[in-house]
Amino acid sequence: MFNFEKLEVYQKSIDFVCDIYKLTEKFPKEEVYGITNQLKRAAVSVSSNVAEGSGRTRKDFRNFLRMARTSIYECVSLLQVSKRLGYIERQEHKRLYERSIGLAQMISALIKSIKG
Repeated sequence: MFNFEKLEVYQKSIDFVCDIYKLTEKFPKEEVYGITNQLKRAAVSVSSNVAEGSGRTRKDFRNFLRMARTSIYECVSLLQVSKRLGYIERQEHKRLYERSIGLAQMISALIKSIKG
């Protein structure tokens, strides 16, 4: 097992990606190259940046974690657009929004914990 796989934030980000993939299966087919693709890529970027950054210096790891956090922000924006367009229900949006907040907070705490 790689060290990053032990991180709770990594595990939760993988769960988040899987939820996003399941969610976007219901999106209109004309969005395959639009919101669907962009939302999936942003969600995957969170766990990918945590994993990739973990193999770098502490300074670089913090930068990768910041990129992971900004990918969450991108997901928040895309989920809002998806809700307004009627692609997702209010409750589903709320659930994923709250998970986004939790992930962002976890990443922020990890950034603060890394010294050097």
